[in-house]
Amino acid sequence: MAGLVKYEITDGVAVISFNRPERHNALNDEMGAEWRGALFKALGDPAARCLLLRGEGRSFSSGRDTAELGRRVGGESDFSFVRRHQDVRLALLDASKPVVAAVRGYALGGAFETALSADVRIAATDAQLGFPEIGYGLVADTGGTQLLTALAGPSKAKWLLMSGERIGAAQALAWGIVDWVVPPEELDERALVIARQLAAGPPAAIAMTKQLVDQVWGPTIRNGMRQELLAQTALFAARKSEH
Repeated sequence: MAGLVKYEITDGVAVISFNRPERHNALNDEMGAEWRGALFKALGDPAARCLLLRGEGRSFSSGRDTAELGRRVGGESDFSFVRRHQDVRLALLDASKPVVAAVRGYALGGAFETALSADVRIAATDAQLGFPEIGYGLVADTGGTQLLTALAGPSKAKWLLMSGERIGAAQALAWGIVDWVVPPEELDERALVIARQLAAGPPAAIAMTKQLVDQVWGPTIRNGMRQELLAQTALFAARKSEH
């Protein structure tokens, strides 16, 4: 029986797939743990020269499973919980290997942040991207405020983050949030072609190029993420005091 995350290597590409299609790949704690394991496996696997992130079924991922929103296992603090998830995001951002995200259907909240942390994004025409956190009195907390601003600019980032509105693939392309848009039936094949091309490049030069480009915004992103950590911890505390 397949787990909540699928992992396979093809032509130097580690394909990591969310596999909870009946829930639009909503991220619960169990899936999150499996996804972290697959990510670090790919980052440490010499056979994986590029990572391709995708979702089974109709969506990339609808984000955090709302049934577990605010749930902390074993008495973990909100600060520790958010920082632990930020550290996984930072590991992806710091990866020397190129990362491609293939987005179909919903890419919301933390899943949207996962896609934003990839080096390039390809979206199906049915993609819906957004940050619903504002509706819960929360903020994006694993890089969303920083990564979105770097790609789309401050005013568009503020609108999406403060309104909670979703945008489609065409709008995301126009705003620079995704890089290609294709019909849903072509998404997986096109994403794999892109990932294979990156995997075929010289690894050292690819890694150095990625690092050089990331120097433009990297320190600001990392500082901003830690500010997200403090803000989210305060907002969770406020929610608890209200209840």
